[in-house]
Amino acid sequence: MPNGAASPTLARSSPAPAAPAERARRLMRACDRATLATAQRPDEAAPATAGWPYPSLVLVAFDHDGSPLLLLSTLADHTRNLLADDRVGLLFDGTAGLAQPLTGARLSVLGRAVRSDDPGHRARYLRRHPDAALYAGFGDFAIYRVAVERAHLVAGFGRIHWLSAAELDLPHPAPALAAGEAELLDRLNADGLGPALGPSGAGDAEQVPDPAPNQDSWSLTGVDPEGCDLRRGGYVARVDFEQRIHDPESARLALDALVRIRRGSGAAGGREV
Repeated sequence: MPNGAASPTLARSSPAPAAPAERARRLMRACDRATLATAQRPDEAAPATAGWPYPSLVLVAFDHDGSPLLLLSTLADHTRNLLADDRVGLLFDGTAGLAQPLTGARLSVLGRAVRSDDPGHRARYLRRHPDAALYAGFGDFAIYRVAVERAHLVAGFGRIHWLSAAELDLPHPAPALAAGEAELLDRLNADGLGPALGPSGAGDAEQVPDPAPNQDSWSLTGVDPEGCDLRRGGYVARVDFEQRIHDPESARLALDALVRIRRGSGAAGGREV
């Protein structure tokens, strides 16, 4: 999503409006960046700032259970802040491209950020953000997983919902899918499912500009219980499943079904967050 471009999400075939929890999860997973808010730690160099909210921009990926994953440096103020107070807020913005942004959806997530040395978390993050591999190996960088406690969804004027972690209904971990994800993605991309699932522009409510000629076509970067993530150059897209899956075989079947739907209809539906 370069230059603040909106992240396109391919709508499911059902026209029924999503419930608040589902809408919140879709919006969150469709974003590849967020505003991170931390509590400014006491600092001798700026004692008057202690306790103030400190906002910063971060790139984000997600665990299979929907927990946000951040790659942070201990040299950054936001990391030093959360090491002193692990409470964080994340704002996921789904309003880009709207003539009236306040009619669009946005989600504020409250949780606690804890360093993770799980190689699966690191692999998911780097597949979503391949350029981060240039600095992810530096000693001051680490993955932090945010355990979600509450979320606040504003889906437009008057459509406001506080959701507890239980009400948000994040999926349970899917160990079989996590174990087979890398191999599955290799097979899916080799079979050309990325271009078949990515936004085509033709008929899509939100078109994605073509990348430079030397950039690759859409490729799958992640599969989780609720859908899959794609990337083409600096753009990302999200495709949601009709129902949750928990293993590589059910993921493959769900994706094959989505490809058949797209080829049958000529194009995917519009952006939905």
